Amino acid sequence: MKKQWLMGGMLAMTLGLSGCGYNAMQAQDEEINASWSEVVNQYQRRADLVPNLVATVERYAKHEEKVFTEVAEARAKVGSVQITPETLNDPQAMANYQAAQSQMTSALSRLMMVSENYPELKADAAFQDLQAQLEGTENRITVARNRYIENVKVYNTTVRQFPTNITAKVFGMSTKPNFGVENEQAISTAPKVEFGGDNKNSN
Repeated sequence: MKKQWLMGGMLAMTLGLSGCGYNAMQAQDEEINASWSEVVNQYQRRADLVPNLVATVERYAKHEEKVFTEVAEARAKVGSVQITPETLNDPQAMANYQAAQSQMTSALSRLMMVSENYPELKADAAFQDLQAQLEGTENRITVARNRYIENVKVYNTTVRQFPTNITAKVFGMSTKPNFGVENEQAISTAPKVEFGGDNKNSN
C-alpha cells in the first residue's frame, strides 16, 4: 500500500511540475545551451580561418601592417573572452563576448578591403577560396545567432508569464541575457561580406 501511495505521489508531483511549466523551462534551457554551442562553434570556425587569410594577404600586401596588427589583436581578444555555461547567464560576460566578436568582424572587414588595392591578390585562387569560406561562415553565424536569440526569447517569456513565473521563482530560474538590440538588428538579415567586387571574373 505504501508503495502505491509513493508511486501515486510521485506521479502527482510529475504532473504538477509539468502543468506549472517546470518541464517546459528545463527543455527550453537545454535548447538554449545547444544553440549557444553552435554559436561558439561558428565563431571558432571564423577565428580558425584568420591565420590563413592573413598569410595569403601578406604575400601581396606586405605594407598593410596596421591592418594585420588589428586582426591579430582582435583574434587574441576573441580567444581571451569565452562564455561557459556558468557565465552564460552573466549580462556583463555576454556583453564582453559580443564586443570581442564585433571587433573581430570589423578587423576582418578591413582586411578584406585591402584586396581592392591588389588585383593579383583578388585573382589568387587560395584567396578566393578563403573568401568563400568566410562568407559561408558569416552566414552560419547569422543563422546560429538568430536561433539562439529566438530560444532565449521563448525561455524568457516562459519565465516571466503567469503562472510559470511562480515556478521559475521557486526553482531559482531567471531570465537570460540575449544579444543586444544593436546586434539583433544587425543579424536580422544575412551579412553582406565584400570580397573585392567581381573577383570571380578576374581569372
